[in-house]
Amino acid sequence: MSLDRHTALELYANSPLDELLAAATQLRATGKGNLVTFSKKVFIPLTTLCRDYCSYCTFRKDPGQPGAHFMTPDEVLALAEQGRRAGCKEALFSLGDQPERIFPEARDFLHSQGFSRTLDYLAAMCELVLDRTDLLPHANPGVMDRAILERLKDSNASVGLMLETVTPRLMRDGLPHAKAPDKVPALRLRTIEEAGELHIAFTTGILIGIGETPEERVDSLFAIRGLHEKYGHVQEVIVQNFRAKPDIPMAAHPEPDLEEMLRTLAIARLILGPDMNLQAPPNLSYGDFPRLLDAGINDWGGISPVTKDFINPEAAWPQIARLQSETESRGLQLRERLALYPEFLPRPEFLSPKVRAKAVLLAAEESRSGGAGTLVASPVPHA
Repeated sequence: MSLDRHTALELYANSPLDELLAAATQLRATGKGNLVTFSKKVFIPLTTLCRDYCSYCTFRKDPGQPGAHFMTPDEVLALAEQGRRAGCKEALFSLGDQPERIFPEARDFLHSQGFSRTLDYLAAMCELVLDRTDLLPHANPGVMDRAILERLKDSNASVGLMLETVTPRLMRDGLPHAKAPDKVPALRLRTIEEAGELHIAFTTGILIGIGETPEERVDSLFAIRGLHEKYGHVQEVIVQNFRAKPDIPMAAHPEPDLEEMLRTLAIARLILGPDMNLQAPPNLSYGDFPRLLDAGINDWGGISPVTKDFINPEAAWPQIARLQSETESRGLQLRERLALYPEFLPRPEFLSPKVRAKAVLLAAEESRSGGAGTLVASPVPHA
């Protein structure tokens, strides 16, 4: 039986942590067995320019600031090829929201490439990587309209947008989203819903520790669950914890501690159920990251042997060998996955023919290779 909001809030507030963790890990075992996954990716920061000024972000830059950049097609291909040589199978595109809306420099760059919108340039770069490399693109560009979602489906194995929170309260003056027009929760929910209508495998999640209440966290998880129950397209939910950085407006803001992270993850598992893929970024918990397994997660997310986490550059990825040893020490098995979770692979409505052909080939090649890192793959019917 699905957990209701009242019970979820009661458990979140009052259940002893060890009991909450035990319930979450038992539910994970019911749906996922002992399997924990990760994706070997190359992180492609297509542009750091962004029209949003979120108080916790160190990724975005204004023109003229160190690190402000739009990647050219040659730079995109070179980085993707570097990832391919290192064994990556996912090309994760991250970028700022609609910088051309406020920066002439962004408009000038896009015009030089034959585009007027960053989103259209992103779609072209995803197509370039899909056509010219062995990588599967996963785009994470912020708020998207239906037309760009349709185009991204042609070249992406999956698409992502962090919901972060359902509360518009954080858009008030002095709060983290006050100067971030693309963080309107209704816009982000609409993007996730339209992806569902279009049968796009979707990654989303919540960001904790930026001033939201426990009730708002729970409501955000229920909003994600409701959309997935309607469309069946949410392939992964991420619970990401805020980390303070010296060069952001929230530099002195307190971070959620490990217990708060564990409690939130466990309640997410109980709300989302046994079959949802639940992820927490291991690099954002530093040396404590193995404890995240005790809260019911079944995925470590994207790990890159090539590029840093450009969103959290101070937080190094753990070595895959350590991920494996820590996972196995808890009686679990670590397996690599594609940017598309294996349960979506046999469902042709979720993949364009071109993406599906490459995904099937990658899954088959890795399954034949054997070994501890064997790719998780589902049987795929013939086209």
